[in-house]
Amino acid sequence: MVTYPALFEPDRKAGGLVVTFPDFRYGVTQGDTLKEATEMAQDLLEGLIADLMEAGDELPRASKRRGRHYRLVSLPALQSAKVELYRAFRASGMRKAELARRIGIPRSNLDRLFDPNHQSRFDQLEAAFAALNKHIWVEVRDAA
Repeated sequence: MVTYPALFEPDRKAGGLVVTFPDFRYGVTQGDTLKEATEMAQDLLEGLIADLMEAGDELPRASKRRGRHYRLVSLPALQSAKVELYRAFRASGMRKAELARRIGIPRSNLDRLFDPNHQSRFDQLEAAFAALNKHIWVEVRDAA
C-alpha cells in the first residue's frame, strides 16, 4: 500500500484536527474528530497524488516521521497499484504510446490506468506492469 505520514495537529481555535502531509508542497484538510480527519486526510492524499500524476510530475517518496501527532495514511489497494504503475512507467523512460502498444489498448485508454479516480480493471494493470517488466505481488495480512 502507498502510505504517507500525515501531521494531525489540534486546532485550538475551531476545535478538531488540522491535517497536512509534510512530503507534499501544499494541501491541508481538517475534521472534527480523529475518524473524520483521517477520512479527509485520505481524500486529500488521493487528490494530491492525482494532481501530480495528471501533471506528469514525480511523486515524492514517503518520509519517515515520528511523533505523537503523526499518523500513517494509506491509499486503497487499486489507487496504490496505479501509483506504483506510474512510478514504474516514469522510471522506464518509455513513452505512453509505446506502453499502450505493448498492452494492446488505445493510447487514449492508457491515461485511465494512471487516473486514481477511474475504476480500472486489474488485468489491464497487470498487463501494464508486465510490459514494464514488473510483476504485481498481492499479500493479505491480518487487520491490526
